[in-house]
Amino acid sequence: MRVSSTQIVYRYQQQLNSAYEEQIRTMEKGDGSKLHRPSDNAVDYSKYLRYTNNDTENLQYQDNVKSGMSWMRTTNATMGNMTDILKTLKEKTVNAATETNEGSDFDDIAKEFKAKMYEIVSLGNTQLGDRYLFSGQSDLVQPFSVSVEEKYRGLAKTLDDPQSVFFNDVDDSGTYSQMLTLEDDSGSLYFLNTQTGKLYSEDFVQEGYKDKKAAGQTHVASGDEAGEITNFAASGFSVSTYFKNTGEAIDQSSATGAGITSAADAPTINVTLSDGSTKDLTFVTVKQPIVSYSGDPKYISMVKRNGVVDQTADTVNVTGQDMNGSDIFDDKNSGNQTALMSDGTVCYASSGTAMMNEMFTVLAKMEEHDSRWMTTDGVTVADKAHFSVINAQTTVAARQNVYESVQSMLETQRVSITTDINDVSSTDVAELAVKLMEAQTIYNMSLSLGARILPQSLADYL
Repeated sequence: MRVSSTQIVYRYQQQLNSAYEEQIRTMEKGDGSKLHRPSDNAVDYSKYLRYTNNDTENLQYQDNVKSGMSWMRTTNATMGNMTDILKTLKEKTVNAATETNEGSDFDDIAKEFKAKMYEIVSLGNTQLGDRYLFSGQSDLVQPFSVSVEEKYRGLAKTLDDPQSVFFNDVDDSGTYSQMLTLEDDSGSLYFLNTQTGKLYSEDFVQEGYKDKKAAGQTHVASGDEAGEITNFAASGFSVSTYFKNTGEAIDQSSATGAGITSAADAPTINVTLSDGSTKDLTFVTVKQPIVSYSGDPKYISMVKRNGVVDQTADTVNVTGQDMNGSDIFDDKNSGNQTALMSDGTVCYASSGTAMMNEMFTVLAKMEEHDSRWMTTDGVTVADKAHFSVINAQTTVAARQNVYESVQSMLETQRVSITTDINDVSSTDVAELAVKLMEAQTIYNMSLSLGARILPQSLADYL
């Protein structure tokens, strides 16, 4: 069979190029990786892609955890300062509750109390970079602001623990803790249960209920009331009719729902007393600064693992609602909670300023030198305000501990992922050295052999 010189040269070039390509592929592995394209090893390359994706996710989760921990550390420190201030304010409230105080004593306590309150509002506006910690997802908006002018806010009767238990129904969870304060023309005070419409005398709420308890009665019963809102069931009574969610009293003659400008304009309500007579009672108000909230109740989540976002576990922020809780003016029964759409669901939000406004009420009563109210209500309000912030701070601290544990877990996972990547893609240096020497030897021998046996021309071949 005749073989031409062209065929010999062509076959030789193919084999030489193949030897050269093998040498190049072997040299490529000198960078430490044996996988540069799927054709190098399809199975290992598939594993390599999966492992690198896992590594990318792990790094992103670690970044999320670091950002979340930074946010929560700052939040925790800020709320720690708040709790320290509120602890001081509790002590000042107890001091103001002493009946032996003179007017100058009240004034001195009130001055320090007022300065501390504005410091709390300032802490509520703490930023991390340009983002506000307590604004929810509206974190570029300053959350808290205090009215320049004092406004008229409804006076709530805050029940202490024994009172709260007694004035809740037997089947209630025991969370009802405030009533609205009203007065008649003679100045006698009454306290209104806004959920039942029942009206109780000041004496019964403060002292009289104790006689009932001593007689074996554990909860308020029919007949204990001094009266009730006239036609309560049919009237559709709602706190929101008379007060804004911050507690500011609404001018009933205003079509725009503006606040009242004088205590004489405080809203009234008709009640039926236990003797069958009816009369109008006026809601008691206190003139004080009002704090408003411009944030939202939504949470910021920084995901730290695969799967569905768990708001409870992934949340890193505290909203104004979390920190300040709610009171009788903005709780779920007040009619003042704002409905917001969040991921297709309805989210009801309180004012976000309940604790701060309640504490400004304490300040207003100090400035009025009202030691009796400080004794019956002030200490309880200050104690609950302190608890509200501590409760929110505890929640943040618990989440921070979770994130610290997750950070350690992610670091351990990355070590494992890196090991898997190295196992599937790393080059065996000793084996590579041998193969490279073999490839170079074969290529050099091919060049030498070709130079000897290939004809330079057809005449040489013939």
